[in-house]
Amino acid sequence: MNQEISELFMYGGLEEDSILGKLGEIFEVIKSGNYNKSRVIRDVKEQLKRLLVVATDYGFDKNLWHNYIAFFLMMNENPFSLVCEKSVISEGTVTTIVQEDFVRIRKIFFYDFSQVEKELGVDCFSILSNYQAVKKNKKIYNWNVSEKVQYLSKRMEEAADDKEFYQVITDFYRDYGVGSFGLNKAFRIEENPSGGIRFIAINNMDVVTLDDLVGYELQKKKLVENTEAFVSGNRANNVLLFGDSGTGKSTSIKAIINQYYDRGLRMIEIYKHQFKYLSTIISTIKNRNYKFIIYMDDLSFEENEIEYKFLKAVIEGGVETKPDNILIYATSNRRHLIKETWNDKEDHTNQDDIHHSDTVEEKLSLVNRFGITIGYVKPMPKEFENIVVTLARRAGISMEEDVLKKEAMKWEMSHGGISGRTAQQFINYLIYQQKKDEA
Repeated sequence: MNQEISELFMYGGLEEDSILGKLGEIFEVIKSGNYNKSRVIRDVKEQLKRLLVVATDYGFDKNLWHNYIAFFLMMNENPFSLVCEKSVISEGTVTTIVQEDFVRIRKIFFYDFSQVEKELGVDCFSILSNYQAVKKNKKIYNWNVSEKVQYLSKRMEEAADDKEFYQVITDFYRDYGVGSFGLNKAFRIEENPSGGIRFIAINNMDVVTLDDLVGYELQKKKLVENTEAFVSGNRANNVLLFGDSGTGKSTSIKAIINQYYDRGLRMIEIYKHQFKYLSTIISTIKNRNYKFIIYMDDLSFEENEIEYKFLKAVIEGGVETKPDNILIYATSNRRHLIKETWNDKEDHTNQDDIHHSDTVEEKLSLVNRFGITIGYVKPMPKEFENIVVTLARRAGISMEEDVLKKEAMKWEMSHGGISGRTAQQFINYLIYQQKKDEA
């Protein structure tokens, strides 16, 4: 195995601590015949334990080795795989090199571990090649990645020869993409201690749809129309969802990402203190074959905060044009995002700012750079009751409607007031109570 690994070109240069690289080195030691058996067995089991950790994180099943090699190929961002996700690769020097790589990878994929097991007197590889995962829980790992791992692994197993093996992988890159952006829906950014940032996949994103949000049909329609234009390659606008808390602004954004993920939509969530990295984020994702929504939740600025200037420059007005594959979606409880005071009303009330009205206009100009603003207001009592009844019936709550409405109105008085969030919290309470009664 180590020979095949060392001869890889486009897919070579493995990270020093990679499972594949470590196993290759261990097998080379075994091949030499000069080794400490106990130590080698310990090293093998250490790598297989790491493989099990990855398998648990991403929901591998059946043949974990095949799953792992499929995952390795799916995550490998190199000049070939990145071009594959954008267009069909024509024959040439690069394809010849990659085809040779895939011949070696196919040997690794179908590697016969029986000789190693016989040499060491262990059966751990056989166990992992017929692994029975525990009952799958979508909340434990990224379900989208798991499904794609299983799909690619099976297609690679079924490939009749090296040529078909190559075709299976390149087809996968074209259909699903490559690397973390290709496999995951949403990301946050994390600052590296040494400087710069890295993208962290969000694996436990809520599996919500727009139908889960009761009411707000006009608001959802506007959001869908704009996002549909965006993923279809047409001109679209940045969007600000503003209004009362608990009305479904954030839920709408999450539902949009879930709805359009299969069409290449991805989300990157950033916080106010990270706005200084906006240019870095955009430069990283602007040439990828996906549509990105940069998502800012609960966006607002206090009077002395200046981070909004970074955002203004990115949205519109900077020297560099914002790429066509990027939009900004933000939610806020404030219509104008920036805190306003009574001193903002007239110039003469502010002694420190001679042209105070210009300052106010400069603040408020931020919201005007969102092409679409969508208002979410708290429901009226009758609308609140309708939300409660709808959610209750979906959840299988058997309480009579009149009683349900009365109890809901009692609940909202001491639990945050009338809102969709309060309605959902009330239903969660009822679900628990009903389970207790049925027990």
